[in-house]
Amino acid sequence: MHYSKHNIFSKIKDSENYFIVNLLTGNADIVSPDFAQLINQVRNNNEIEDVNFKNELIDKGYLADKTAEDKLYRSKYLDFIDTRDEDEIQLFFVPNYTCNFACSYCYQDQYAPATGVLTTEIIDAFFVYIQKEFAGKHKYITIFGGEPLLNTPKQKELIKYFINQANNSEIDICFVTNGYTLIDYIDILKQGRIREIQITLDGTSEFHNTRRFLKGGGPTFEKIVQGIDACIANQLTVNLRMVIDKENITNLPDLAQLAIDKGWTSSLFFKTQIGRNYELHHCQSAGGKLFSRVSLYENLYTLIQQYPHILKFYKPAYSVSKFLSENGELPSPLFDSCPACKTEWAFDYTGTIYPCTATVGKANEALGTFYPEIKMETKLAEEWERRDVVSIPQCKNCNLQLACGGGCGSVAKNNNGSVCSPDCRPVSELLEIGFAAYFGSEVAN
Repeated sequence: MHYSKHNIFSKIKDSENYFIVNLLTGNADIVSPDFAQLINQVRNNNEIEDVNFKNELIDKGYLADKTAEDKLYRSKYLDFIDTRDEDEIQLFFVPNYTCNFACSYCYQDQYAPATGVLTTEIIDAFFVYIQKEFAGKHKYITIFGGEPLLNTPKQKELIKYFINQANNSEIDICFVTNGYTLIDYIDILKQGRIREIQITLDGTSEFHNTRRFLKGGGPTFEKIVQGIDACIANQLTVNLRMVIDKENITNLPDLAQLAIDKGWTSSLFFKTQIGRNYELHHCQSAGGKLFSRVSLYENLYTLIQQYPHILKFYKPAYSVSKFLSENGELPSPLFDSCPACKTEWAFDYTGTIYPCTATVGKANEALGTFYPEIKMETKLAEEWERRDVVSIPQCKNCNLQLACGGGCGSVAKNNNGSVCSPDCRPVSELLEIGFAAYFGSEVAN
């Protein structure tokens, strides 16, 4: 028997207790300092005299026979691949890269194509392509930009046509929008199979309007709030996103209270997410205001302790901690966290195909075209498709691999020059915070 290489073992933040998690066997426990000392003895290849505790470690897979563990790993991996093959596919479509905002942290203008316009012919070609290439697959479309809901007669006509084609194909649609013109699009959106509309608010008006303003200047907060109200009133699900850095994180409690007071958080048609503002390309060159993944969640943890009403607005995942607290069990092992060319593809109005939303619009990341002709760089697509923790050399002996999944392939390629390289996630540190946030002083042993 050996100490499983898939154990994640660490001390809970602000506690004397420890946690041990094994995604392969699906077990997790909080242990006292005394039992943690015994686990450390096992980690150091020392025998422990407590037979009952040793047997419990074996039963839960924290102590494992290598051959049996390798067999279980292969079995779980095949299950993951089979499940992913049946998963719903998200197809991103960019109708334009232009925008009516001049956000302080925008990055897309560096590589967005400057020529061409969307036409109904291109929309038709897109639907013909996805119906053929993804035939028999569950799929939905997410439309984003740029700003897809620009308030012009031509744009409204194209969006209405796109929605009609999606209806004919019985495909759901999501929109990612800055929300400024939502009021003008409500009647059009109501005609579609709209799954959700993602809208960004970076805080209350005082903070939001200094970060997300119109080109040429001008506030945007009030019109976005009106759009959110209109969506909820018309039973169009809003996914509200707050992009956070050190400039606006202190405003999270006030935004949460605003959402509570307006009744958003009690609506079935409202959910939220937090986005971490981070350096991309030429923007955010002054990194002093940016959080790392760990520092962001450390700050969220502290804020929530001071302002617990935030949890009515947003509950941080802290890796798998939130899932464990809400479901009473761990999620399945994550052998791959990069959906590119598997459960995610991206397309734009120029007729170009990309691996994912992180690469769309970047000419050097293109995989092929669906218009005016269909062609595909098969070898490039296969490189993305085969990326997972089994194919990434650095992941193979990492105890965090089944919670991390190798991270983002696009970030890995940007940082390391290869898709088949890791974008490491701070899993242990997030779990340390998450167990403190969601389990407090609970002790299983």
